[in-house]
Amino acid sequence: MEHKNKPRIGITIGDIAGIGPEVILKTLADSRVLNYCTPIIYGNANVVNKYRKLLALENFSFQQVQAFDQLHPKKVNVLNCQEEEVEFTPGTPTPATGALARAALLRAAQDLKDGHIQAVVTAPIDKDNTQGEGFHFPGHTEFFTTFFNAPESLMFLVAEKFRVATVTGHLPLKDVANVLTAELLIRKINILENSLKQDFGIQKPKIAVLGLNPHAGENGLLGSEETEIVIPVIEQLRNKGNLVFGPYPADGFFGTRSYQKFDATLALYHDQGLIPFKTLAFERGVNFTAGLPIVRTSPDHGTAYDIAGQNKADETSFREALFMAVDILRARAGILEDSIRMRFGAHFQK
Repeated sequence: MEHKNKPRIGITIGDIAGIGPEVILKTLADSRVLNYCTPIIYGNANVVNKYRKLLALENFSFQQVQAFDQLHPKKVNVLNCQEEEVEFTPGTPTPATGALARAALLRAAQDLKDGHIQAVVTAPIDKDNTQGEGFHFPGHTEFFTTFFNAPESLMFLVAEKFRVATVTGHLPLKDVANVLTAELLIRKINILENSLKQDFGIQKPKIAVLGLNPHAGENGLLGSEETEIVIPVIEQLRNKGNLVFGPYPADGFFGTRSYQKFDATLALYHDQGLIPFKTLAFERGVNFTAGLPIVRTSPDHGTAYDIAGQNKADETSFREALFMAVDILRARAGILEDSIRMRFGAHFQK
């Protein structure tokens, strides 16, 4: 049954030498997705058609559009972001594949700002290969944060009720301790708590905070950040009624699956959160940028050049990212229903 007021979801094609086009097409090949959103692939129709043939997706169809008044709500729409044909070989990124990824991202972001689409799902890019005019950022998270003039955002990994956010994102490990302050930690916890309420409908979220050092500093023996920064922040927030706990040693916390007792876990740096998350939830995880006025999600994997074009990529994470974008839009609009994944998930399982 088609859902009323279907949102328009922009999908950036990513680096076409990677698995982005494959996971996009595999997701949208199931026409039931069209009951819940109107997808617009930002990229190039020739590329989409090449992958359709490469993957032998006979049932996948799309229409090419030049303007939003041409959108068909019951079809996959493809918007050309670059008129000239792009020559590429799956598995081999080139300046041309990076340029298309950048063009798609910039056009989708502008259309999102202008209200032509309601959310964006980004396929993986090669961060180095995508650098160029309009994009000088270490990743999608930083780009969207700047583009939408947000004072701060939060990298937030989600797989059903398993949620991990990071205080610092794409930052060299040697710099983490220097940028970690009480003010930064408080801001990130506030973004996380607000997102859990606004985007996931959890009225009184329970948050775990990890320690920075081995054994969470061992009372100052292995580092002072916990005693000087993390513990005072947690105590301050707890005194205000926030359900914030920690700091927990990261290894034991994930090893004993203690994360299951919380609505979200806040890691202090990128790999501290993403390694356990991807180990436990790689095929179904979603990367959501919390704290923005818009909705942006992505699969939690990269370009995977080594398997590109071989029909080996699993689309589950991308499909979950698309579903989550729709669900978050509904949550923000106050529509309290079961999520698409919950209602349709069983049918989408392989």
